[in-house]
Amino acid sequence: MADRAACKHAFLERAGWADATCAHLAGDASNRSYARLRRGAQSAVLMDAPPARGEDIRPFTRIARHLARLGLSAPAILAEDPEHGFLLLEDLGDALFSTVAEARPELEETLYAAAVEVLAELHAHPVPPGIAAYDPPLMAGLSGLVLDWYLPAALGHPAPESAEALRAAVEAATGSLATDRPVLILRDYHAQNLIWLPERQGPARVGLLDFQDAMAGHPAYDLVSLLEDARRDTSAALRAAMYARYATETGTDPETLARAVAILGAQRNLRILGVFARLCLRDGKPGYVDLMPRVWDHLQRDLAHPALAALRAIVDDHLPAPDPDLQARMKAQCPAPTP
Repeated sequence: MADRAACKHAFLERAGWADATCAHLAGDASNRSYARLRRGAQSAVLMDAPPARGEDIRPFTRIARHLARLGLSAPAILAEDPEHGFLLLEDLGDALFSTVAEARPELEETLYAAAVEVLAELHAHPVPPGIAAYDPPLMAGLSGLVLDWYLPAALGHPAPESAEALRAAVEAATGSLATDRPVLILRDYHAQNLIWLPERQGPARVGLLDFQDAMAGHPAYDLVSLLEDARRDTSAALRAAMYARYATETGTDPETLARAVAILGAQRNLRILGVFARLCLRDGKPGYVDLMPRVWDHLQRDLAHPALAALRAIVDDHLPAPDPDLQARMKAQCPAPTP
């Protein structure tokens, strides 16, 4: 830790911010941490992404520069040290969509419409070279996290072999989504990763965070991420309005979009249930268990689409709902958090 502190100080000294005051900012589910630096009237954000804990700032900087070239509001990169995992970033402020929407509900539709506008603009441009594909085999494998973590914790024993049909059903469903032009998907596009910047114009009004895991995938993926949010409720009316808005802005057939939303939503919500279980059981973060009922509700709505009848049957047969008893059992298995 002392060596890392010395590396951080050296980085800030090179960047001209060694004399700044430092305040911790809320992190995410990764091993990255963030701090706001203040130096007089100026501020910046320090990302500390330790390579020794599997972090790498280069995907973030690559995507940030791509988004900036498109006129979108990724944080400007002020200084970087890829070897040691430090980034100094433009401070986009604290006006997270989730915070603004709670304080000023009358702005909710404006916020979400701006977020849809960002996606329409992003999807009008080709994917940067060398970006990996979020393809059906990968999506099926990631949805299988629900079998690896959620289901064993619920049952008290490993998932039965019959449950493995879930991965095949997800791969078949996602494989049926033909798209002749994949787009860049940011993959964690939701109200706690978007910052309201009303002084800017057009899509630039939306500050973007947490996009280092971007891949090439289906255009509806980030739309689902936005509107089937694990952390906050969205009304049926808002979801319908935003899906219609995206369809209009991009010239997408609404029925085709609805089918894609259901399939990608089911895949994503199965994955999230597995990820949240893993964050509790492996990483000592039980708070994610409290979000599971909302994710389950999203999943049930997605599985109601006729295109997912086969997957729904498997889920109905094998996956119990995250009711209070299941949540309590899962939390009881949660280890002490890793320091």
